[in-house]
Amino acid sequence: MKMGLVVLVRNLLLTLCLCLVLGFMYYAAWKLHLLRWEDPNSGALTFDSVGRTLGSGLAVDSGQSRTQKEMIDARATQGPAQSKYDRLGFLLKLDSKLPAELATKYANLSDGACKPGYASALMTAIFPKFSRPAPMFLDDSFRKWARIRDFVPPFGIKGQDNLIKAILSATKEYHLTPALDSLSCRRCIIIGNGGVLANKSLGARIDDYDIVVRLNSAPVKGFEKDVGGKTTLRITYPEGAMQRPEEYEKDSLFVLAGFKWQDFKWLKYIVYKEKVSASDGFWKSVATRVPKEPPEIRILNPYFIQEAAFSFIGLPFNHGLMGRGNIPTLGTVAVTMALHSCDQVAVAGFGYDMSSPNAPLHYYESVRMAAIKESWTHNIQREKEFLRKLVKAHVITDLTSGI
Repeated sequence: MKMGLVVLVRNLLLTLCLCLVLGFMYYAAWKLHLLRWEDPNSGALTFDSVGRTLGSGLAVDSGQSRTQKEMIDARATQGPAQSKYDRLGFLLKLDSKLPAELATKYANLSDGACKPGYASALMTAIFPKFSRPAPMFLDDSFRKWARIRDFVPPFGIKGQDNLIKAILSATKEYHLTPALDSLSCRRCIIIGNGGVLANKSLGARIDDYDIVVRLNSAPVKGFEKDVGGKTTLRITYPEGAMQRPEEYEKDSLFVLAGFKWQDFKWLKYIVYKEKVSASDGFWKSVATRVPKEPPEIRILNPYFIQEAAFSFIGLPFNHGLMGRGNIPTLGTVAVTMALHSCDQVAVAGFGYDMSSPNAPLHYYESVRMAAIKESWTHNIQREKEFLRKLVKAHVITDLTSGI
């Protein structure tokens, strides 16, 4: 009996020692893991599509492109001190010359000819994580898209299923026009609202693009000489939409960028011609009627808001919720959309020159630059840094040189 008790105690002590050793090993491994990611010299961190830190990017996903794997191999070989990429994954040294393989690919095209795949090829060259496939608008398969399913507006559609389903059941259209969809190469231009557009006489040049994108309530009538008269898409949210029906262009698509759940509710009112309630949480008055039939209305894929914020600009992730300084401007969201949907991308009317306080803030009004105040929702400086990367690498063309 006594001998059995001794054996039992010995086994218990051995088990306890083994647990302590294993516990120490796990603790040491955990501490090493923390030290690795906290070390500021451990190399540029990479982020997933919603801004969460993944580490130094040494783990290769089976779906990665050859370019992505080469980037990761280069980081592992060169070490952190010689990394070619910043923390978001953009090339640190952006060459103003075309990469040799792209220069050769497009060398035989005549001047002014549309270059198929040009913008996305250049984007991939400076940002190897870029993946072009992403539908421009929500369609009836929206609930299957993992990239947006688990995030609330503005970065996803969580909680909006019934509203979106109701809207799409009425609109029944999820693409551009048949004529634009049939183009083998599409040239797009995003028109910003900046005062830099005034007196540039770019109207004819703007109208030459296949797709002209305008934002919020920026007017066209009376400003055609500088901003053109053509509108393909007008992207907006409730508070930014034109409030007078006569201001809307007849031959354009009305596109909602949903930044909050109320925006989808508002669009349902518009589509079904129901009364808009002023008590739905809007921060200013909104349009109560949009003179567009349901087939002329679209919902912008919120993935572009998500990608612009966290992958391209590097704004605070904030658990995937709208927060201070983590919402991209509509202009940058539209540029992000165009990188996925267009072969060549240009912008005009982008950029604020804060060194000229008396310059016009917008091309259509007399308000001066000095009136602009620090934004609670946007980080203008970081957006400018992102857009400058695109201009320097020729991913986009800035017609007004405001960026």
